[in-house]
Order: sequence, then C-alpha cells, then structure tokens
Amino acid sequence: MDAFDEAAAKPKDDADIRVGRRVRALRLERNLSLADLAAKAGISIGALSQIERGMSSLRVKVIWPLAAALDIEPSALIADGNEAVNDLYCVRADKRRQIPVKSEGIAKALLSPPAATLTGMLVTVEAGGGTAEAYAHAGHEFGFVMAGEVELVVDATTYVLKAGDSFAFKSTLLHAFRNPGAERCQILWVNTTKPSEVRDGA
Repeated sequence: MDAFDEAAAKPKDDADIRVGRRVRALRLERNLSLADLAAKAGISIGALSQIERGMSSLRVKVIWPLAAALDIEPSALIADGNEAVNDLYCVRADKRRQIPVKSEGIAKALLSPPAATLTGMLVTVEAGGGTAEAYAHAGHEFGFVMAGEVELVVDATTYVLKAGDSFAFKSTLLHAFRNPGAERCQILWVNTTKPSEVRDGA
C-alpha cells in the first residue's frame, strides 16, 4: 500500500501547501504529467496529487525517490519558506532557466513561472549576434527593448529599434532579428507559445 493511502487527506498546512506548489512547479518545468512523475517516483497518482494540493505531508520515505525523479537534491523540495526558490507563480532572479537556442550570440532566460499562460523571456543579443534565418511559429509576441539596439525583420519589413522602443506581431509571420550595434542588446520578450516551441526558432 502506498504511504499516502494509509491516511486520509488532512486539513491543509501552510508548509505542505508551499512544498506541494514547489513539487508541481518542478514537475511542470520538466513537462511531466502527474502519471509520468508518479511512475518515475514509484508512488500512486493519487498520492502525488495530494502532495501537490497540500493535502498530504511529504514523508521521508517519498522525498528521496521524488527528488531523484525530478533530478534535484532532496533539500530543494523541503527548503525553508524564507529561502528564495521558484514557485508556481514566481521566478527568482538567480534561478532563471536558460532556453536552448540555435543561433550564435543569443541567450534566452525564461522569466515566466510554470503556471503562466504567457512565456516571458529576457533575450540577450551580443553585438553582431542574431538569428541564423527567419522563422515562424504559432501564437503572438510582444517585445520591449531594454538596452542597446536590435534590427527586427517582420514579414520582410525591417525595423531598427533602440532602448525604450517596443513591438508586437503575429508569430506566424516570418521574423528574424540581429544586433547591428557595438553594445549588448537586451529585450523583454513575451510569447503566447510554450518555451519548448520558442526555442526552436532562434
């Protein structure tokens, strides 16, 4: 019998809620379903669901296999509530996940948490860096140039944007961008697509 099947669901506790949200955030970051993670950790789907909803405490016998299934240290699951950790609804500045890109001179850091509908990114384009070719995908996007300048091409039209400028367009239009300046460019970029789809472009 699963350890969590031995006891009925109990009233929610703040600590259990925080841990549950952390487990769900880590699961969603890894694109795992409840069934996937439960199978990897060797626990029932019901037990995992109760943990994520804060209805069951994370017992010692489950911490290790669950941490192993998520590829993290067990301490990451039970970190004190005052520690700066990512959650379903927030991303700490020092814990941003990098999104793999194909092009040279471009880095994308994921700003949005797992529960977000929108994909927010901090896109850094080094001087001379840019997309290898124009690309398109489903959705819409918006950007705000925070520093430097960027040459943005959307549907065969070229725009040179500097700090303070912004843009928005349908992602289905062919688009590309590069940094024509001598300084690093940083853009706050928001997509309606998932991170796994965003990375396939640049």
